[in-house]
Amino acid sequence: MASAKKNDNDIVFLPLGGVGEIGMNLGLYGYGPEDNRTWLIVDCGVSFAGPELPGIDVVVPDIKFLEDEVDNIVGMVITHAHEDHYGAILHLWPFLKVPVYATAFTAGLLAAKTESEPGAEEVPVTIVKQGDRVKIGPFDVEFVAMAHSIPEPCALAIRTPAGMVLHTGDWKIDMTPGVGRPIDLDRLAELGREGVMALVCDSTNAIRDGVSPSEADVAVELKKVMAKATKRIAITTFASNVARIRAIAEAAAANDRDVVVVGRSMHRVIEVAGELGYLEGLPAFHNEDAFGYLPREKAVLLCTGSQGENRAALARIAAGDHRNVALSKGDMVIFSSRTIPGNEKAVAEVLNNLADLGADIVTDKDALVHVSGHPRRGELEQLYKLLKPKVLLPVHGEPLHLAAQAAFAREQGVPEVVRGKNGDIIRLTAGKAAVIDQAPFGIMVKDGDILDDPEVTGVNERRKLSFAGAAVIALVINRAGELLTDPEVTLLGLPDTDDEGEPMENIVIKAVTGAMKSIPKARRKDKELIREAARRAARAEIQSVWGKKTLCKVMVTRL
Repeated sequence: MASAKKNDNDIVFLPLGGVGEIGMNLGLYGYGPEDNRTWLIVDCGVSFAGPELPGIDVVVPDIKFLEDEVDNIVGMVITHAHEDHYGAILHLWPFLKVPVYATAFTAGLLAAKTESEPGAEEVPVTIVKQGDRVKIGPFDVEFVAMAHSIPEPCALAIRTPAGMVLHTGDWKIDMTPGVGRPIDLDRLAELGREGVMALVCDSTNAIRDGVSPSEADVAVELKKVMAKATKRIAITTFASNVARIRAIAEAAAANDRDVVVVGRSMHRVIEVAGELGYLEGLPAFHNEDAFGYLPREKAVLLCTGSQGENRAALARIAAGDHRNVALSKGDMVIFSSRTIPGNEKAVAEVLNNLADLGADIVTDKDALVHVSGHPRRGELEQLYKLLKPKVLLPVHGEPLHLAAQAAFAREQGVPEVVRGKNGDIIRLTAGKAAVIDQAPFGIMVKDGDILDDPEVTGVNERRKLSFAGAAVIALVINRAGELLTDPEVTLLGLPDTDDEGEPMENIVIKAVTGAMKSIPKARRKDKELIREAARRAARAEIQSVWGKKTLCKVMVTRL
């Protein structure tokens, strides 16, 4: 009986996003009997749409499972304030209204984001500090200080009667992170001695050997690079990287330059970081108005847009359509960032536009102007030795990264390694760790002001339109089902003529009228039959002459 009771109270992990992908992190820890588990949400992030979702602003996890279990959810804990970990809160919390726990910096950015989004519901947040320990239902959660490319990142030591799980969040080993506390290796060692049953660990850089350089190394290099500039400097980085913003400001001051901030998200982060004391002792930041009067050799433009976002400051400056700021030949542009997979084309466009302007471009391929916030293999090895986990579950990575960490953990002697994916319910109990069930998962898309399933928003049809256009056909028939006038045809995104010069509109009209005539008179009173026959005929004829399957819509009016 004791064994059965123990089995009923295993701890499980269910990722609804962030496993098998980079972005959209949302994980659930469950404890209790299989038919009545209590759940704790960890992180609530977005990912950004690619060309496969035209017109979509952001992508968030589908939370049908959470809505069904909402009475059993005791809280939501946020590890840090990167968009892929907290960016979906404003979209999803109103459906759940569960208690939220986060550090002051994360809470400050969430509040600023709420103010900037009209109609957004204010989310009450319980503020915690790195090092705090909070009881949330059956979960005893300790917020362990880590290092990452943002202030106040936390790992979560989650204790239950079934054992302790260490959820790393995003992290690296950095004893000189620039702002805030360094990673607390001593506390991690203490947790290892207490006994870590399972480690749920960031996999982003698991394919890379060695250890990541420190933010302090970047700060030194930025001063050297800026010293070589004789004209204006523009620099872009992730707005949330306060340590990098501080390093840029210090490098500018060391080279007798002033910093001009260009971009709303950069202003927002600087305001929150300033309120929390992370920017103390720095010269004042200037707004865009200062661009007009600062001497060219004295200006450092701190810009949003490191990922090539077309509405961000750097893309607009590079294209020459920013209303307040411009660059000239010989100005230096520093990319203190890395290109996130999927953004290569957008970043390349910005780089090409800057090259056309005659700018001198510096990236992390030219100098140590950026370091990752994620652990390489050497750091993973150190963490394994500190924590001595019995079970390892790789998360936060594409399949290549997850497989690399799984193999590396086995090489390092971790007793049990489990590979999971989004929607898997994974038992983390030592000795029997495994995928034990599946839950519904998927995505929802933010399309303008609408948040819903992609099928509902029409994005799938929009994608088809982008490849093969549309044909809209209007038919007017009498009660006998005979055409009263020629079909009206509107073509969107199709060639004007076929390869022999016949107008495409005429081709469609002939196909539709032919289909109408082929319908037996006794069946022409069926509007749905007429509509489908016309649609099929138009689509088949367009495909025959053009080679593409156009989206066709037919409207039938009977007089």
